[in-house]
Amino acid sequence: MTMKHLASSPVSITRRQFGKLSAAALLAGPIASLPTVSLAANPTGKPLHGLSAFGELRYPADYRNFDYANTAAPKGGVFNFSVPNWAFNQNPQTFDTLNTFILKGNAPPRMEVCFESLMTGTPDEASALYCLVAESVEISADRNTYTFRLRSEPRWHDGSALTAEDVAFSYTLLKEQGHPSLSLALKDLESAQALDKRTVVLKFNGKQSDRAFLTVVVMPILSKAWYGNREFGDTSLDAPLGSGPYKVKRFKAGNFIEYERVTDWWAKDMPFAAGLYNFDVLRIEFYRERQAAFEAFKKGDITYREEFTSKTWATEYNFPAVREGRVKQQLFQNEKLPSFQGWAINQRRKKFADKRTVKAIANCFDFEWTNANFFYESYSRTHSFFVGSEFAARAKPSPAELALLEPLRDKLDPSVFEEAQLQPISDGSGRDRKRLREASRLFQEAGWKRDGRQLVDAEGKPFTIEFLIRSPTFERILGKFVANLKALGIEATIRLVDPAQYRKRLDTYDFDITGLARSYGSTPTRETLEQLFGSAYATVEGNRNYPGLQNEAVDALIAKISTATNREELTVILNALDRVLRSTHSWIPNWYSANHRVAYWDMFGFPEKKPDFGFPVESYWWFDEEKAKAIGKA
Repeated sequence: MTMKHLASSPVSITRRQFGKLSAAALLAGPIASLPTVSLAANPTGKPLHGLSAFGELRYPADYRNFDYANTAAPKGGVFNFSVPNWAFNQNPQTFDTLNTFILKGNAPPRMEVCFESLMTGTPDEASALYCLVAESVEISADRNTYTFRLRSEPRWHDGSALTAEDVAFSYTLLKEQGHPSLSLALKDLESAQALDKRTVVLKFNGKQSDRAFLTVVVMPILSKAWYGNREFGDTSLDAPLGSGPYKVKRFKAGNFIEYERVTDWWAKDMPFAAGLYNFDVLRIEFYRERQAAFEAFKKGDITYREEFTSKTWATEYNFPAVREGRVKQQLFQNEKLPSFQGWAINQRRKKFADKRTVKAIANCFDFEWTNANFFYESYSRTHSFFVGSEFAARAKPSPAELALLEPLRDKLDPSVFEEAQLQPISDGSGRDRKRLREASRLFQEAGWKRDGRQLVDAEGKPFTIEFLIRSPTFERILGKFVANLKALGIEATIRLVDPAQYRKRLDTYDFDITGLARSYGSTPTRETLEQLFGSAYATVEGNRNYPGLQNEAVDALIAKISTATNREELTVILNALDRVLRSTHSWIPNWYSANHRVAYWDMFGFPEKKPDFGFPVESYWWFDEEKAKAIGKA
């Protein structure tokens, strides 16, 4: 069981590499494999076809296609799938608006396929971006100004030209009214100005990190004319004018949506599009319950599904279509990028302010029992905020880390200078008495007292904890956790809410504890980590600092990211940051998997080798008519 389907991580969903509109998901890769040069290696004062945070570009200016794409892939067919991830205000269980770039409302996932951006990444290369709507980009000598020369070809779906005025309008609008994941990333953008129809200048104030561009240049371009007589901040079921490879075909709010391939898309013959966007229609159907969606897959109404429930994967893929070979199950290796999954503890609430309280709660979660009884031993325990990367802290701090940590010693928990903190290991019984005794001791130290069978605070108010979920699956998973908390006198409950209410409560931080997953990419930027962990964003609604963490040492280390001149320096900073984040006890890490568990009706083709840094199934797989005929799905 993973939590990818429970909430949008800040960086988890896009079209190209599921990271086109979110650089943290876009930029992922193994640290050891990259040259150790900084962004300064990108020359100034000359037109460039691409930019790289660390390392040289894989593709030259005259590249013909991305290597992971099959340029011989046929076009056609319908891809009806359950989305595994999403972003912005998107909701995988329902929708009531098609405006996805604001905080209000619930939009359908994949609305971003209708839009383009100045640049794009590729899931077979880490930390690099290539020109898309832009033909070239030129960096000023002080690296505060980016001048983009646009291609002559870009067109909106109504045939009108996409111009520099649209680009400038979009950046100004998103900074002022966009979803917080967009507007906050633009806080250091001083101006966006169109010099002529094909030239736009983005000027920063000098306070941005030198890798801020990773987030900024992949943001959506919106039509100035279309929004001329519309309020951008309003929810609406009018399909916005786009310029991407797909457009909204038809939909029924809360039920389904179809995105239709634009056959005369202006970029269909461009190298960044060769062999991609092969399905004629992308269809998403909305189910409020996981089991209903699974039943739809079994019937063939849905044809692609990533399975996030271990029990289902292990025991329920035995229906006739599987036995007959019409449905395939396959493991695809996870991306080479750091990620994190756990329970966010809302420390804005007084009852969770003492970290000993959170440590005590963590002792009540028995991962070993849960993994054995519910997950079929398919998961590993999460300890780090950067699982799967060299950014994860190990052993004791290195001399380089100590150089960063010592000046902050008076602001740090002493544990930061010891072995990297790990989550406690249980005896696997589901009710480890030793760990429950430790939890009881920590509760007492934090000021909680027993009043009969209840745990109460100094004023005699009972200690209550509500786990907020939107999937019934987690009622079963959390059962033992809740039982252990109750055994210690806590009124622990599980609250299942509808999808719209769940997202609203997250946006307004109206919860005690909730489970979430997040991904940063291989080159986390200062701006991204500030939104996730920075003190300044703890009270910004719709942001992703769910625990409300406010910690001076965390802020200081995040600020240091801007000073990294090579990947080794960045790794040291993030190692130190990982240690400090663990010591805050603002999250309870839970589990992670090394693979995507995918089930699909055998009617698709896909390259043998999956790209290392993304899994954009709907953009690089294709419909295989012969296979479809063989299983009766043509």
